[in-house]
Amino acid sequence: MNKDIIGFWGYPHIDVINKYKKLFPCATWIDLDIDYNYPDVKFTPDAYCVIIKNICNNAFYLKDRLITILAPIGKDKCDSAYFVSEILKEHGFNIVQTVFEDKCHDKSLLKFPISKSKLPLREKIELITKNIVEQKDYSNLEACEAKFGFWGVPPNDLSILELFPNTTEVFGWTRAVEAGFPGDFEIETYVDENLPTIFFTQAFCSKTNLAKYLANKYQGLYIDIDAIPSNSAKAKIEAFLKLR
Repeated sequence: MNKDIIGFWGYPHIDVINKYKKLFPCATWIDLDIDYNYPDVKFTPDAYCVIIKNICNNAFYLKDRLITILAPIGKDKCDSAYFVSEILKEHGFNIVQTVFEDKCHDKSLLKFPISKSKLPLREKIELITKNIVEQKDYSNLEACEAKFGFWGVPPNDLSILELFPNTTEVFGWTRAVEAGFPGDFEIETYVDENLPTIFFTQAFCSKTNLAKYLANKYQGLYIDIDAIPSNSAKAKIEAFLKLR
């Protein structure tokens, strides 16, 4: 890994990403949302969103190598991200706050080749988040005939996604990220009402209310998981997929 790192979370505004790619063409980009199993710095309350915990643990572990942190703080991320960005500033981190609340005015032009593809669900979501920085064209992916839906954010433990069949279409914030509009509420809340859909959030995330509301509206399964999915959570998902 390059000794110079640009850290980021969520989906920083594309103009800011491109600016820093030009400023530091040899830097390694690290998604601070992801759990790399770095030491727990105990910087947040125990009962708190594990993604924000990851951000703190990763930032402090990598502090001496971080050039900067690109930090989304608007509706494209959450208030907790804003709070932690301000706190990290006080601890000497170079924080570049971004707000990416652009709206897509013509939804008919949007394509979702990854979300609708035949790839396994885990690969779909990993590819969408990886493409925040890479910005590759995946329009040639073969589409599947969707049988289920997954609505939400990338789970802390991605192995939970391996319970789903390849015929699972991606919705929620992750789909909005693929579209390039992470703060577009209309994209985030869209689901195909004909698909049995699981509405997922991390425990203690502000999106739990939205996930629960949409699950009730579309008769889906609401589920929230903390850092590691329990056997009970896995059983609920498996039962829903089998019975629906």
